[in-house]
Amino acid sequence: IQSIWMTPTGNWRWSILRVYWDDEAEPSVECPVADFFASGWGAWDRCALINSLPITVNPRCAFNSYWQMPFRKKAKITMENIAEEQMVLYYQINYTLTDIPDDAACFHAQFRREDPLKTKGLYTILDGVEGQGQYVGTYLAWEVHSTGWWGEGEIKFFLDGDREWPTICGTGTEDYFCGSYDFENKGPDGKTIYKEFTTLYTGVPQVIRPDGLYDSQQRFSMYRWHIPDPIRFEKDLKVTVQALGWQSGGRYLQLQDDIASVAYWYQKEPHKKFPKLPGKDELELH
Repeated sequence: IQSIWMTPTGNWRWSILRVYWDDEAEPSVECPVADFFASGWGAWDRCALINSLPITVNPRCAFNSYWQMPFRKKAKITMENIAEEQMVLYYQINYTLTDIPDDAACFHAQFRREDPLKTKGLYTILDGVEGQGQYVGTYLAWEVHSTGWWGEGEIKFFLDGDREWPTICGTGTEDYFCGSYDFENKGPDGKTIYKEFTTLYTGVPQVIRPDGLYDSQQRFSMYRWHIPDPIRFEKDLKVTVQALGWQSGGRYLQLQDDIASVAYWYQKEPHKKFPKLPGKDELELH
């Protein structure tokens, strides 16, 4: 599979995309359609445009994937609508039948969400991956439940038997998404604002704002593609991000925000069964 185009109507958190490779009983991709296309806060009449290498979102909310998805015998792609209302899906999937190298790994994408976080200050993006492969992308839809700067947490990659200490440890959340200093910029009036951006490998394509820079309930949509810098693992992989803000006295504040994520990776099959997808009420945006 070389590219996928689709334009779904309906409730995108209640439209579940699944992909199965070569007679798998369990999907290798299981994700609400909007989050797969880095548009977790999007809706049929409101979505942010994205201009990146593997994912683009074009007017009007046209979803495009260019992730390479090799298979050997067959591929199965489904969309399940768990809403009561009907939805319409227009789509095109482009593929070629050709030889696949013996060492080619299969594409995987897994969705998770916690609202609020079960453990203060800590969110798990991916866990339980076993085998050989490489991690190629992170998408986060993050709603802030406090005032002040929220993105001081470190992203951590635990590779091949790491327990307490990760092999790769980041600095701030905005640094991982290749921004800096709170994603801030000067607005037309000279005031400091969060600034959206979308590039080949990283972006914050959408910021949903209440009335002030650091007010509660702001929502951020963020992606990072590890295409030129994949994170390779031989045995196992776990990915977490701290949810840290600031409180009085320059102290860290462990947050209990609403965070949803999609982890993208390639690995040799078979893969371990994914955690159960959150239910309809747990998927709903509030």
